Amino acid sequence: MSDVRYWVGFNRVQGIGPLRLRALLDTFGSVERAWHASVQQLRGAGLDSRSARNLVRARSELDLDREMERIVASGAHVLTWETPGYPRLLMQTNAPPPVLYVEGDLREDDAWAVAVVGTRRASTYGLEVTRRLSGALARNGITVVSGLARGIDGVAHVAAIEAGGRTIAVFGCGIDHIYPAEHRKLAAQIAVNGALVSDYPIGTRPEGRNFPPRNRIISGLSLGVLVTDAGKSSGALITAEFAAEQGRDVFAVPGSILAQGSIGTNRLIQDGAKLVTGVADILEELNLTMVAEQTRARQVLPEDETEAALLRQLSAEPTHVDEIRQKANLPISQVTSTLALMELKGMVRQVGGMKYVVAHEPGVEYVVE
Repeated sequence: MSDVRYWVGFNRVQGIGPLRLRALLDTFGSVERAWHASVQQLRGAGLDSRSARNLVRARSELDLDREMERIVASGAHVLTWETPGYPRLLMQTNAPPPVLYVEGDLREDDAWAVAVVGTRRASTYGLEVTRRLSGALARNGITVVSGLARGIDGVAHVAAIEAGGRTIAVFGCGIDHIYPAEHRKLAAQIAVNGALVSDYPIGTRPEGRNFPPRNRIISGLSLGVLVTDAGKSSGALITAEFAAEQGRDVFAVPGSILAQGSIGTNRLIQDGAKLVTGVADILEELNLTMVAEQTRARQVLPEDETEAALLRQLSAEPTHVDEIRQKANLPISQVTSTLALMELKGMVRQVGGMKYVVAHEPGVEYVVE
């Protein structure tokens, strides 16, 4: 795996985006060799003269070790195309960002994600619909992706957290700049309950031109994009466009034909977006109705042979710890300590008198709101 410093370095070179970096990798085999290539070699690899000059200048001006120190100081870590933890859905898009700066953690389960976006000038109706749908998605094990903006985005993140779910916020600036500033506390909560993500280098300020491009990451991290409240010129419509280009599903909540904030969503529906009146419309369309059950099943899988051995001795009928010990042929101290840990994990339940049962929880049905 190439040294991540060189990926970070290329991310600061103007004129070298995903397509040109891919071409350099194809020619040189690694970002490190591409970083140190001569101008003649770079031109031979198809890099234009301006981009080659930008790279030479960046090599002379950038202290890559110092750059990595700034990233660590910001509380972030770096994911690249070569990193195992790079989001699978995003990697499947055309020209995924070569570098992601992440605070918090991205998990494999986050591939079950839906983006919820809308206008900053949200109506009372839009805010309430967003709160209900985002909360319902989170309760069904779906990660909610949005952009941390005022209005719809902020409510989507809050609702997911309050529902005990995961949420991802994608920045249009460096991950060390929380924008808007009043969402600092919310950003900290998101980092604990999901992740903050940006492809902009540390120190990049929140400029208006940065936000439309970041929407491709919001849609790219998601199986589908839900627009809950959007006027005819809302930035959320850009996210919907990216989603359509990436082959992702687009959903929209209908609104009053008299409301300016519903012009965008109603037009999306006219153009073929899936009309949403409840969370079931999204879960069924994306075949996500069993995510909560699948997640729970993974959570209760035994972590070692001792747990597996004890589970084999348990059923819905209460079994005394002595009988469990005898059948499992394990020391009583190991049995009791492991059962205590399994109870904390929700794998087994003690039903009194030192008797245990498997903690079969009733199936979780998706919440229709």
